[in-house]
Amino acid sequence: MTEPLKARYLENIVPKLREQFDYQNIHQVPKVTKVTINRGLGEASQNAKALESSLSEIAVITGQKPVVTRAKKAIAGFKLRQGMPVGVMVTLRSERMYSFLNRLINLALPRIRDFRGVSPKSFDGRGNYTLGIREQLIFPEIDYDSIDQIRGMDISIITTANTDEEGRALLKEMGMPFRDN
Repeated sequence: MTEPLKARYLENIVPKLREQFDYQNIHQVPKVTKVTINRGLGEASQNAKALESSLSEIAVITGQKPVVTRAKKAIAGFKLRQGMPVGVMVTLRSERMYSFLNRLINLALPRIRDFRGVSPKSFDGRGNYTLGIREQLIFPEIDYDSIDQIRGMDISIITTANTDEEGRALLKEMGMPFRDN
């Protein structure tokens, strides 16, 4: 399942981008280096069950065990002490990354209600793209009956592109459905 996107990148996308941006060297062509999935859990410090269910959901979606992120500082207003769990994250590279991107672009995003495309403005200025997802149900691996609460997540796609324009061209060629605005 991972091969189609990686093979398409090497065979079709690299030559197209070389021509479009007039790269002299094949190593100048931008590529996706990693994908990070992050979920902040405000209630995890009080609710251990929320942390457990989030760990298992993200593990099912990505095929890799997530890491628990912990609070760096104590914040009394949020009833938060240093070292308390505040979220889960996972970093995907190589095969798992291509597999996840393939599922995200072709299966998950089209399942969003009233989907008109993802915002082309969510680039960070250096060719990296971040999108927020409101509910985990868009992934076909998640069983509707097994979830206790709808939670979102942030997905960051890190590329070697130098500009947003190059990053946008790379993701558009990979099939990311950007909306026109």
